[in-house]
Amino acid sequence: MECCRRATPGTPLLFLAFLLLSSRTTRSEEDRDSLWDAWGSWSECSRTCGGGASYSLRRCLSNKSCEGRNIRYRTCSNVDCPPEAGDFRAQQCSAHNDVKHHGQFYEWLPVSNDPDNPCSLKCQAKGTELVVELSPKVLDGTRCNTDTLDMCISGLCQIVGCDHQLGSTAKEDNCGVCNGDGSTCRLVRGQYQSQLSATKLDDTVVAIPYGSRHVLLSLKGPEHLYLETKTLQGAKGENSLSSTGTFLVENSKVDFQKYPDKEMLRMAGPLMADFIVKIRNSGPANSTVQFMFYQPIIHRWRETDFFPCSATCGGGYQLTSAECYDLRSNRVVADQYCHYYPENIKPKPKLQECNLDPCPASGGYKQIMPYDLYHPLPRWEATPWTACSSSCGGGLQSRAVSCVEEDIQGHVTSVEEWKCMYTPKMPIVQPCNIFDCPKWLAQEWSPCTVTCGQGLRYRVVLCINHRGMHTGGCSSKTKPHIKEECIIPTPCYKPKEKLPVEARTPWYKQAQELEEGAAVSEEPS
Repeated sequence: MECCRRATPGTPLLFLAFLLLSSRTTRSEEDRDSLWDAWGSWSECSRTCGGGASYSLRRCLSNKSCEGRNIRYRTCSNVDCPPEAGDFRAQQCSAHNDVKHHGQFYEWLPVSNDPDNPCSLKCQAKGTELVVELSPKVLDGTRCNTDTLDMCISGLCQIVGCDHQLGSTAKEDNCGVCNGDGSTCRLVRGQYQSQLSATKLDDTVVAIPYGSRHVLLSLKGPEHLYLETKTLQGAKGENSLSSTGTFLVENSKVDFQKYPDKEMLRMAGPLMADFIVKIRNSGPANSTVQFMFYQPIIHRWRETDFFPCSATCGGGYQLTSAECYDLRSNRVVADQYCHYYPENIKPKPKLQECNLDPCPASGGYKQIMPYDLYHPLPRWEATPWTACSSSCGGGLQSRAVSCVEEDIQGHVTSVEEWKCMYTPKMPIVQPCNIFDCPKWLAQEWSPCTVTCGQGLRYRVVLCINHRGMHTGGCSSKTKPHIKEECIIPTPCYKPKEKLPVEARTPWYKQAQELEEGAAVSEEPS
């Protein structure tokens, strides 16, 4: 072993200490595991549905205590219970109905969501304020709270992920999909302003479809909310929401809070029916309703199988398509239902070769040629680009793109576009001449033409393109002027008849020559 080797000169003592510690740790782990017997078989599940717990035991083989635990747990029976089964915690409370409490029988109801001790069995006597802890521990598999999957095991609340595994941190997305990315539903939110009158006593606020989740509505004003429902089987119902409380409407839990000047409606979902939220007139003032919920995308594209081959022999092709599928009724519907959801992207058709065996020839033999030589696949074909819509500054040019097919003789004909959708369609519009247009560039002013009094000064003005070259194409309306008056503050003492006249300096001659050259062609070359 490394720990027993003789240290050579220069070997760091720290490294030797690390090897010694590692060896001791490895031995201690081996010794610890060897003190335990093998794990036993799993026990029966504590529940038959709704998620329970099962355990496995092992025995310590040492006379001394063993490190680690002698029991382990796992979840089981992770299937939904039928509606008539009732709440598991409520079943445990009702089991004490035939046991006297302080000399009297009570009908016990569960007390859920206890923040201090969620795994004790606390029950309330029906019709009274009496709350009693009937057992320090609930049965294994009982939910710690009504809104999570966490379960009580041996009196302790254990974390359970949406994958029903103990200790898992997996969570459902807003659509109810475990570890999902939220792509199977869409957030719907909005506001409704009531406009009820003596002739219009009620109105529809919003229709919330089957399967929606995290529904929240808030009404502010004198009006009153009520619900209409319709199941998938067509049965209709109505709930007036007359008082505060939690109700079960079409197997969907509805939490309703009524205040003097507002009402709150919550439904965690998923809704088991279509809900229509309505408002009823009960005052002279108007009300405002704000709502939000996650609506499932119930219409989805579904890829079809390959269509029959386009040829019985000699090589052909076959494609798939996509059809809009209703997840509720399990039937194909019109494409417009899937186009309603922007999140729905129609899958592109797939294309494959088929029936590649040669067709029978008169001589009984036909040479097998490569597929794309005697029956090429359909392809995109484009016309030349049109002229650019602008000579500079950014324009557009377009072309026509069509799907064509070439037969064995080389004749090209236009066919339906879906036959070419196995490859991306070429763009039909592109930008062009995106360089800047020519601009006027003014040089510095020349010295004044006089040494005293009033005179003139000149400058060179050039039309410069995007490459910095002097060219035409600039607008004459925006051209800066090439001369202006100038005043020299030195006074002139000469007689009037000898005042300086305008001089034709080299500056003026150069500016005039450049201007004449630019006037030859005002269009860019």
